[in-house]
This record gives sequence, structure tokens and C-alpha cells, in this order.
Amino acid sequence: MTNSWVDIRNANIILSMGGNSAEAHPVGFRWVMQAKERSDAILISIDPRYNRTTAVADYHAWIRTGTDIVFLGGLISYLIENDRYAHEYVLHYTDAAHLVREGFEFNDGLFTGYDEERHQYDKATWNFDLDEQGFVRRDETLQHPRCVFQMMRKHYSRYTVEMVERVCGMPQAKVLQLWELLAQSAAPDKTMTILYALGWTQHSIGAQMIRTGAMVQLLLGNMGMPGGGVNALRGHSNIQGLTDIGLLSNLLTGYMTLPAASAQRYEDYIRQKVRQPLLPNQVSYWKHYERFFVSMMKAFYGDAASAENDWCYEWLPKLSEPLYDVLYAVNDMTKGKMTGAFCQGFNILAAFPNKAKVLDGLSKLKWLVIMDPLATETGEFWKNHGEFNDVDPSQIQTAVFRLPTTTFAEDDGSITNSSRWLQWHHQAAPPPGEAKTDTAILAGLFHRLQKLYRDEGGAFPEPILNLTWNYSDPAHPAASELAKEYNGRALADIEDQGRIIRRKGELLNDFGELRADGSTSCGC
Repeated sequence: MTNSWVDIRNANIILSMGGNSAEAHPVGFRWVMQAKERSDAILISIDPRYNRTTAVADYHAWIRTGTDIVFLGGLISYLIENDRYAHEYVLHYTDAAHLVREGFEFNDGLFTGYDEERHQYDKATWNFDLDEQGFVRRDETLQHPRCVFQMMRKHYSRYTVEMVERVCGMPQAKVLQLWELLAQSAAPDKTMTILYALGWTQHSIGAQMIRTGAMVQLLLGNMGMPGGGVNALRGHSNIQGLTDIGLLSNLLTGYMTLPAASAQRYEDYIRQKVRQPLLPNQVSYWKHYERFFVSMMKAFYGDAASAENDWCYEWLPKLSEPLYDVLYAVNDMTKGKMTGAFCQGFNILAAFPNKAKVLDGLSKLKWLVIMDPLATETGEFWKNHGEFNDVDPSQIQTAVFRLPTTTFAEDDGSITNSSRWLQWHHQAAPPPGEAKTDTAILAGLFHRLQKLYRDEGGAFPEPILNLTWNYSDPAHPAASELAKEYNGRALADIEDQGRIIRRKGELLNDFGELRADGSTSCGC
């Protein structure tokens, strides 16, 4: 979410697509209703179904499943061709005036650099035209044929109202009515918010849908404005925490990424990831990437990470295709390429598409470990439940081990909600039976693996043997200790403009205090 839930009440127009917020988020939806009550906000529901959001909407339009991106693309063309975009905002707060380097084009449905054999893009031409100082060249008249604005205009010119009607199944009159309503939010005193959920997120082109929604909001001047924004309605609170802490297979903490196989040297990785300002005096958060990375590696490896060994950079895996996300993992299971799997707090059989393929993959493992406080479909995939789970248990070789974990109320910890509030909670009750916290289970596994490496050796033991584990109870790291580790602390006195701003051992105040010289540690 780019906004807090409460800020939605400041919107003048609310567009709900790719989700049923009234039913899936009834508590959060009260802010939508407050917007309607406080300022006569218009609620527009575009959905292939009639649902509870639709029931209270001022306008509803049916749309063919999966065609949202065409409706939004047509809206972009409508805003540009009818001069209904926010001129000052687009010029000064977007990259619309930036010139794109020669060589980048879009032809026959593909961008430049597509590899037909590998089904991937070489993005070497995907860049701005830079001057001798490394700053981007701009055309503030927005007329240059290679400025972002004109290239976007050309790209979306084919998204006519006739095309939208044909693809989306929405009558032209309804399309134009909705586009005109949405265009009203380009006025300086009006804002629109977009609400979406898994109908976009889990779609095969979900990322493109969401980016297109963001472009609409930038053209209308609604990003960063009260009541504006593009808001993903999370399924439950710690989905936000999961991405913050980097639990996706290609991520490090704090939205840094694992190095690609092409970046075998530390300096190559940093050069790829550091984002220098494109304009004079421009703020660039990722300009400080090296500070974030070095501080994270100090949290991982402590004294073992130093400038002399590039902060243990060589210990990190280097990514190549295919990536190790859950879909590739299931695919490998079906091919017999995977021996076992851990499934922690994740009911893959209920959460991912192609249930038959997931069942087939799980059935070909030698072992499956389920870490969950509840009995899940994934943990009992081998049971025959008739037509909904028609399997033959006698033909399944997988040994399933259940490790019962605690719920949030059975341990101290934090919840990160959709508004990015980190809310602390204390243990309300002891866990039942033999249940243990996730951290206790993982700590036990880590110590056993570390002992095996220490006693018996093995390929590449250094990352396991040198991992920092400075917790008061190594068998059960406390949630408060983990929170402080994520937050970061000074490993030496930190100076800024000749004065000490943080003493050795103190917790840091914000990311601006991180350093790239190894004097700070920060888990996230």
C-alpha cells in the first residue's frame, strides 16, 4: 500500500478492481464508506462478479476476467489524447520528460532485446539518454519523440475505446463514462485511490496490471497526495512483513536483491545496484545501497565480514535461471529432482494454482516437513478425500513430518500491517502440547547442521560456521533481540560532520545512520 487505510477516507474517487474489498477487508472498508459519507466520494467497482463492494458502489461495470490491463491502457491513451492529465505534476514529479536512449523500441508486441529461444529480455538498451555528467537529458516541452511521455503515448495509442469494448466486453458508452469520471481526479483539489487485491496480484500478468495502475495515478497526479495512491489490500498482516524481511527466494532483507550470476565480483554487484541521482540535487534512496548491504552482512557474519574479504560477498549464492521460487520448486518436484521440502507457515496446496500438479510434486518427495500451528491441506495431501483430493495413499512415498508451531498470541513478537505499522504484542498464552516457536525450531535445526559441518566437514562450510548467533538463549532467540538486530546498532562510535551521533553499542535511529565501512550492523 502507498497509503494508510485511514487516508482512503480523503479520496474523492475510489476505484476497486481486482478484489472485493468490502467482503475481504470489512474493517478496512469502513474508510471507503467514510469517504462516501464525508465528501460524497464516488466508488467505482469494475469486476466480472456482482459482490458486496459492487452492492454499495455508485458505478459498476462488468469486465472479462484478466482484461483489466486493457481497460487501464485505454484510460492512459484517453487521458493523454484528451489532455486530461495533471500537467504540472507529470512534468515535475514523474520521468515523463526524460529522454530514452536510442535503440529501445516496441514492435509487434515485444520490446527491444527479446530472446525468442530463452523467452527472456536482454535489457541493455532499456535506459535513459545520459549526458557527460551522468544526468538524464530532458525535454520539458514533452514533445521530443524519444521522451517517456511521447513513447508512452505511441505505445498506448492502439488502446482505442473500440479495442477496449472488444477485449473487455464493456460497452463503449460505459467505458467512456468511467474514463471521464476517473479523469476528474486530475484536478488539483481532487484525488483518486485504486484498491486491488489478489485478482491482480496472483494473475499471470499481475505485475503489469499493477504497474499500469501506477502509471494512471501518476498521469492523474494522485501519487503522494492525500487520498491518492495504489493500494494492495493484503490478505493478512504479515504478508507485508514477509517482503520487508526478504523471505522471497531472490531477495535479501530491506528489498535488496541477491546478486546475479553475472556479478561474481563485489564491485560489479555494487555498481549494478547503486542508483545515482538522474537529476542534479535529486534524492536517491538507493544511492546508499552499499551502506545497507555492508550493514546487513555485518549482521549476518559479524567480525568474519571485513573490507578485506568484501564483507563475505562470495558466500552469498549467485542467482541464475531458473530461480528457486515456489513454482519452479514444484516443477522440480514433479520431475523427481527434489528430495525433500520444508513448508513453513504456508499452505501451498490451497494457495497456488494447478492443484493436480502440486499434488503430483508433493507425492514424489522422499520427505516433507510441515511447520504450522494448524493441520493444513498440504500436510495431509496424501489422504484421499474423494473428488476434491482423489489420490491413492499406497502410491505415495513421501514421509510427512509435522512440527507444530505457535500462533502469534503464544509468543512475543510484532505484526506489520498493511499501513506498514510495526505493532508489538506480548505472549498471551503458553503454546499447547509440544508446540514450539518457529525461531526455536529453526535454531535447533541450525545448531544441528552447524555441528555436523564442524565435526564432519563438508562442501563450503564457512557461511554456516561463521553465521552470527549472539542471542542470550541460543536455542530460542527472543523476538525483542531479533527486532533490535533488524533495527541495527553501532559497532563503533558514529560521527557526522565532526560530532558523534551514536555511541558504540547503541541502537540506530534510522537508515541515514548506516555506514559502508563496517561500523554499523543492520539486519534489515
